[in-house]
Amino acid sequence: MDKLFALSEINLLKALSNEDLKEMDELTQITLYPKNTFIQTPDTFVEKLFYVKKGKVRLYQLNAEGKMFTLDLLSEGNVFGELNQVSLGTRNLYIEAIEESHICTIDQIRFEAFMLEHPRLMMNMIGLLSKRVGQMSLLAQHLALENLSERIIQALIKLAHQFGHMREGAYMKIDLPISHQELAGLVGASREAVTMALQELAHNNMIKTGFRTIYIHHSKL
Repeated sequence: MDKLFALSEINLLKALSNEDLKEMDELTQITLYPKNTFIQTPDTFVEKLFYVKKGKVRLYQLNAEGKMFTLDLLSEGNVFGELNQVSLGTRNLYIEAIEESHICTIDQIRFEAFMLEHPRLMMNMIGLLSKRVGQMSLLAQHLALENLSERIIQALIKLAHQFGHMREGAYMKIDLPISHQELAGLVGASREAVTMALQELAHNNMIKTGFRTIYIHHSKL
């Protein structure tokens, strides 16, 4: 649970100019993954750095009973993977495209050379990883001190910010299909507890729910 939205904040590409982005594109190999296909499983792990050029991916684990626990959801520009000197905590995870996704890979030698030639990227990585450490501490506090409804509200606001939303009257529809089980994995609770909390939030008109759809009240949240 300590990976809650950790990788969602890592967008190395924001520090690059258009010329740098073009050069990085030349160094990377792009692979198209259809919806609901694996980018990685624990058994197929390789040491490479990936970034999402287009699409959305889910990072999750399975427990001994085969139950899925979603740890993070990533969109365009987010980075994941493992290299000798860069660890983003994805070695033992399942990583799946939840919509058609264009995933770029760059190997260690090319990445290190690119970093040395582009100090902006190196400084951006240092800043983002430092930010991640601070967020991990804050998230640990949230999990320990906030009640479940508050954690769900924070997660829904984060999803709306990350994946976008569509305004429908007083409510905003989060532009990402998400199940109660996936939301439970993101907030560190059981599906049953999350369902009850969502029902209470809906009763108080703070959210509306549909099949894999959640609307959040614009002014109340």
